[in-house]
Amino acid sequence: MKIIATLAFVAATLSGTAASAAANDTYVAVPATATTKTSFITRSTSWRMQNDAFVAGQAPERPAVLCELVVRQVGALSSFTVSGKAYDADQLAKCNAKAKKA
Repeated sequence: MKIIATLAFVAATLSGTAASAAANDTYVAVPATATTKTSFITRSTSWRMQNDAFVAGQAPERPAVLCELVVRQVGALSSFTVSGKAYDADQLAKCNAKAKKA
């Protein structure tokens, strides 16, 4: 019984940690043009369409690298937000420069 109680405690602790980390590390990418994609994966990060924007939780890549991986999948972005803070015009332009050319 002691082992079960310990395992339950560890599981509760880990799930609470994961939930709070995910709330802090959220990425939102808004495509500049409409896309037919509803989801995709960049390396190990899963993106899902929600209200005309792709949303992802934690990612192992730096935000700048993650943005570049996204534009390679969906084209130029009109905005990219990391944990509630939007990229400024220069950051977004640098990211969009990595988009595939039509």
